[in-house]
Amino acid sequence: MLGLITTKFPQLEDKEAVKARIYEAAQYVPLDRLYLSPQCGFASCEIGNKITEDEQWAKLALVKEIAEEVWG
Repeated sequence: MLGLITTKFPQLEDKEAVKARIYEAAQYVPLDRLYLSPQCGFASCEIGNKITEDEQWAKLALVKEIAEEVWG
């Protein structure tokens, strides 16, 4: 599991940079055995992270979009 999408900050990761990191990992583990996910839960501390619900959904949409492009 590659936790390449941070849940701590609202800014979206660069899609091409994430894909490059996936392909880099695929040099060590077969691509069909790799998965993409957010790093951890969106409230990884008692008071949560300063990220709105819409920003959380945008992060999950980015995970889906990248996954479809890489494994789709």
